[in-house]
Amino acid sequence: MKAVVCSKYGQPENLQLKEVEKPVPKSNELLIRVYTVYIGPEDLMQRKGKPYFGRVFFGLTKPKRKIFGSEFCGEVEETGEDVKLFKKGDRVFGVTGAAFGCYAEYLCMPEAGLVSIKPPNLTDEEAAPVCGAMTAWNFLKAIAKIQSGQRVLIYEASGSYGLAAVQISKIFGAEVTGVCNSSNLEMVKSMGADKVIDYTIEDFTKNGLKYDIILDVSGKPLSFRFRYSLTKKGFYLTTYPTISILFQTFWTPIFNGKKVVFSATGLKPVSERLAFLRDLILLFTEGKLKTIIDQSFKLEQMTEAHRYAEKGLQRGNIVVTIKSG
Repeated sequence: MKAVVCSKYGQPENLQLKEVEKPVPKSNELLIRVYTVYIGPEDLMQRKGKPYFGRVFFGLTKPKRKIFGSEFCGEVEETGEDVKLFKKGDRVFGVTGAAFGCYAEYLCMPEAGLVSIKPPNLTDEEAAPVCGAMTAWNFLKAIAKIQSGQRVLIYEASGSYGLAAVQISKIFGAEVTGVCNSSNLEMVKSMGADKVIDYTIEDFTKNGLKYDIILDVSGKPLSFRFRYSLTKKGFYLTTYPTISILFQTFWTPIFNGKKVVFSATGLKPVSERLAFLRDLILLFTEGKLKTIIDQSFKLEQMTEAHRYAEKGLQRGNIVVTIKSG
């Protein structure tokens, strides 16, 4: 089968299209024909090998798992003998987590993994970027316990995680401020943001306003600056685990009651992750939550997809189509 392989950390050019052995499902696994894969911040970090302490888990000098990608949409082509919940021909979407493997024509996943039947009203491209919505849902509902009337600020609100967070915050009745660059202000507002801030003109940490929740999905955490913009028991949430953020996770609540949280949906137990997924599927099915696609590339254009993602100018999600459904 064809797959994009990365044998060393570094530039997008390290992603190479090769022929590799097609995986064989175990008794509890699904063999999935991949149709679409999502390209997000975690893909860029994995390719670069940053932050460096992440290499303890993913390979010190080179990637342990050479086929990247963790969010997909596809079709079940074969099932192991012990699989009960899925059958050949099922259209599915899901997240492989630290197992990666989505930059390929086929992948294997355990039946008990984070995989579900695709909502029929979603295209393959719309279904693949599930993790952005799951991460936002996890942060806002499970961790910060968002309430109606609270003030929520989404930093870098125009990307995959940010747009999902804006919509989810509005579903819970929060007052939402989206921060992004000038070219994306109208789009963020169209997704429900009550206010928008152009970070190239205004530093929100200096405007004197306080927020109950700040969700930072920029990949470049605000370090200590955020504390001036949080209410006394507010939450600063980020998907990017710098040393500073990990330190503040323990330090900040002790001194002022504010909470700094780094989290990832993949760290939750399978049953809890699937509960999140069921809730999100309902929102997608009812049309309350939408996936915005910015750019779509082909498998042989993976290098170009990573280059585009690195610019940080995307308006929604970047996907790679491996096979048309």
